[in-house]
Amino acid sequence: AASLAGHLGLGKLIYLYDDNHISIEGDTNLTFTEDVSARFESYGWHVQKVADGNDLGALDAALNRATEEEGRPSLISVRTIIGYGSPNKQNTSGVHGSPLGPEEVVLAKRTLGWPEDQSFFVPDSVYTDMNRVDAGNQFEAEWNKRLESYSRDYPEEALELERWISGDLPGGLEDVLPVFESGKGMATRASSGKVLDALAGAMPNLIGGSADLAGSNKTEMKARSSFQADAPQGSLFHFGVREHGMASVCNGMFLHGGVRPFCATFLVFTDYLRPALRLSALMKVPVIYVMTHDSIGLGEDGPTHQPVEHYMSIRVMPNVNFIRPGDANETVHAWKVAIESTDRPTVLALSRQGVPTLDRAGLGDASGVTKGAYILKDCIGTPDVIVLATGTELAIALEATNRLLADSVAVRLVSMPCWRLFEEQSAEYRESVLPSAVTNRVSIEAGVTLGWERYVGSEGVAIGIDRFGASGPAEDLYTKFGITPDAIVESVLGFVGAQA
Repeated sequence: AASLAGHLGLGKLIYLYDDNHISIEGDTNLTFTEDVSARFESYGWHVQKVADGNDLGALDAALNRATEEEGRPSLISVRTIIGYGSPNKQNTSGVHGSPLGPEEVVLAKRTLGWPEDQSFFVPDSVYTDMNRVDAGNQFEAEWNKRLESYSRDYPEEALELERWISGDLPGGLEDVLPVFESGKGMATRASSGKVLDALAGAMPNLIGGSADLAGSNKTEMKARSSFQADAPQGSLFHFGVREHGMASVCNGMFLHGGVRPFCATFLVFTDYLRPALRLSALMKVPVIYVMTHDSIGLGEDGPTHQPVEHYMSIRVMPNVNFIRPGDANETVHAWKVAIESTDRPTVLALSRQGVPTLDRAGLGDASGVTKGAYILKDCIGTPDVIVLATGTELAIALEATNRLLADSVAVRLVSMPCWRLFEEQSAEYRESVLPSAVTNRVSIEAGVTLGWERYVGSEGVAIGIDRFGASGPAEDLYTKFGITPDAIVESVLGFVGAQA
């Protein structure tokens, strides 16, 4: 992130680096001898050093110089003494993450000249210095005055600014979303790219980019220009190979306000950005994560790039919508969920390989994605067996379901792109999709099977991949790992035969 900030010349960014030379295990020389200032200078930052962290005049002067620097971000390296005032523990690892203890607290107060008999003491001078209510009121009044003047001169732009800051979506957004015709299939990453282009035309504050994979992720936003130091009007970010930094930047942009950020890479590389994704969820920040190449279906790149455990590892993270759409129109509604989310990040797991765009005649509507799971195809009457599928395996499951229905097997196919959304539906809706009386269940997903027992039960069958993938064409890999219509038919007929 610091490297990117230097490249982009983010002059409003100021780092205060607490250079106290202490880590939990001891002096930082145990593990850390690099020249931090030189590293940031190599990034193109404006770098200053303050020799004494207690020299408030020097700190103030450095901050003023950093504020005046408009073309580069600033680093102020401040030499401090950790635990300052503690006669026995200051400047040691003993004060790093551990309490001083009652006796040392008294000694520290004595050293600092503070009252020793008060358990929690803040000098009046601190309250006085930190009180910025009057100044804040003045700044707000000045801002409101400028905003009123702007609103008079540019009424339409002022309304747009107000909408951006409030986070409201533009009217008629659903009208710009594409509807894909059945027949010719496409990868869900490709349909996602078309949805993103449509949204980009309707939402000027939708901004983001990829970690050097825009062409593969289909996140080029063809009508947008690149954001660069000399082109700040751009809204397409080139994050480079900086997955963690990319996701962190998107968190920061949303928290700043006014924009809806998204970021993109391969699903397997969520391993690199996971701490930032976790913070998105923890802070209730609705960043949109466009994660493509979501299975063994990516093919010859092999097991290093093929996510198998990632679906479940993200599903178990609190407050994240992990959505794996099964065709182009499910992808549209997955994006709709993501855009309408106000307090939760969304991870869109999208395919590299093409999948059929389903003919919805006789099938459940793709809008069922917004409920997490829905009946895609059903038998007449109560089903004997329920098949559950996600993502690219939905078409495989539909082929098997059609064969079974043709043989008069009472089977129901449920598309289940988002577990969390389904769990948040009413008990009545969940029961209507997955009736508790029907315990014969089969799931199919090109990932680890751990977790599917939640829906198929201890006696159900979970078809998946409980090992790493392999390098080869997608069709060959699906056959090798048994992710096929035949596997589903065999499992369903096993239930039916057992009941005969």
